[in-house]
Amino acid sequence: MSDAPMFLRSKAIVEPLVDRFFGWMHTVAPVQASMNLAYLQVPMLESYLQSPQVHIAASNNPELRGGFFVNIAEERSDEVRDLLDSIKRDRAAMIRFANAIAEGQELLRVNATGFDLTPLYPKLPPELNGLVELAYDTDNQAAVRFIEPLVYKSPVYMESRQSVQLSLEPGYERPFILSTPRLPSPDVLELPLPFRHDGLKALFMARVRPTSLNALREALEIGDDAQAALLAGLLSEQPSGAPDRHIEAGGRVRYFGHACLVMQSPQAAVVTDPFISADSTAGDRYTLDDLPDFIDLVLITHGHQDHIVLETLLQLRGRIGAVVAPRSSRGNLEDPSIALYLKNLGFPVVEVDDFDEVEIPGGKVVATPFLGEHCDLDIRGKSTYWVEMAGKAMFVGADSSGIDPVLYRYIREHLGQVDLAFLGMECDGASLTWLYQALLTKPVTKKMSDSRKLSGSNAEQAAAIMTELGASEAYVYAMGEEDWLGHVMATTYNDDTYQIKQINEFLTWCSDRGIHAEHLFRQREWRW
Repeated sequence: MSDAPMFLRSKAIVEPLVDRFFGWMHTVAPVQASMNLAYLQVPMLESYLQSPQVHIAASNNPELRGGFFVNIAEERSDEVRDLLDSIKRDRAAMIRFANAIAEGQELLRVNATGFDLTPLYPKLPPELNGLVELAYDTDNQAAVRFIEPLVYKSPVYMESRQSVQLSLEPGYERPFILSTPRLPSPDVLELPLPFRHDGLKALFMARVRPTSLNALREALEIGDDAQAALLAGLLSEQPSGAPDRHIEAGGRVRYFGHACLVMQSPQAAVVTDPFISADSTAGDRYTLDDLPDFIDLVLITHGHQDHIVLETLLQLRGRIGAVVAPRSSRGNLEDPSIALYLKNLGFPVVEVDDFDEVEIPGGKVVATPFLGEHCDLDIRGKSTYWVEMAGKAMFVGADSSGIDPVLYRYIREHLGQVDLAFLGMECDGASLTWLYQALLTKPVTKKMSDSRKLSGSNAEQAAAIMTELGASEAYVYAMGEEDWLGHVMATTYNDDTYQIKQINEFLTWCSDRGIHAEHLFRQREWRW
């Protein structure tokens, strides 16, 4: 039976790990990964080992959901200690690199006073030599610019950090990805493979194309029979693809939860920010089974962990024509290149600037500007999108904000009127230090941090966007409210939450003006 045709089970999931922490852009891209390792993950493990009970109690406190507490039982603390020891030993070069970044930034703060920067190069820590340029902006503010492609080629980027855990969707919320490393489990298949490994592509292609257990054992380099038995448990004799995953006429958009849309015509398929459940038995959502077999374009709006989601993206590699990624600033500490990140993981990438066009059969995608949501940091690797398909125009707004609604007037003048607008209204997001603390080499006050948030549009800003776009229909994404997103989002809302009240205020504004509007949740379909 080892050579019998087999398919990957519907409920198979992957957890991509970097030194056992969940993999996302800031734990994979080498500059940001070094900073997060040295200034977030190592201190967090040290804190856990000092007081495991405190971390466990905090992890189980609903009011502290999304906090940086390690949710691992105290009886496994020796395994956490071993993990910490191995990180300090095997990743010492990364920790030195992170310290060098902090030293280099301090060197500039003290010595870059508007005069020639050349004398500072010999004073840089040796770990930065050849990997950075020092530069002023036109206000004489100095910064370190990283030559990011070279850092990926340096000893700081270690694919040996990467591995995957393969299992079946458990049906309950997994631990929060930013805080809790994944330890081995007897019912989880552990593979020490880099994310770009061709064997992973072969495994996930088995969702739509039959293979065999023997072929996958070879592709995934599995020699151990016990591991092979775990792999066999992920396979089925029957394919799981939904019979209506393709369409034969007209156009269709399906909402898969959070910010994920699947836009289809008979000729093309476009997916935005794929973050998709594998729990096909739930019955209240679209899942990986509902995706078309081939996806022309995956559109990434920005680099936050809930919009460029490796656990979904890795399952699509091999089925994608290209991933469309917004161009970054080329070297800012806070703005890693999304394109470089994806290319180093084995994805085909098209990098776009504002108003670049990418053709699809029977339509096009246009990258449009993305304002706000990034705590006022100089992050340019973010884009909204205008998608024309099957005779309709759709605006994919992601988490962008209407802080300057005139922008959307320019978009309309340049591209025309939109039919369906999809907007993000997480209007009271987390503060600056929640996501970017490890990258800040100069402390900021709590008051300053709290004033700069990861926020999308409030009711007034969303209304201004709709006014300028002239759209006839508005749809507000769920804000991580779907239960299958908890391990990434860790958000909790009720009817009295400010964000929900703002959404309701916006829906009323739309209703008063004859604009059809909805607050999306779980799943929705549009056909024409």
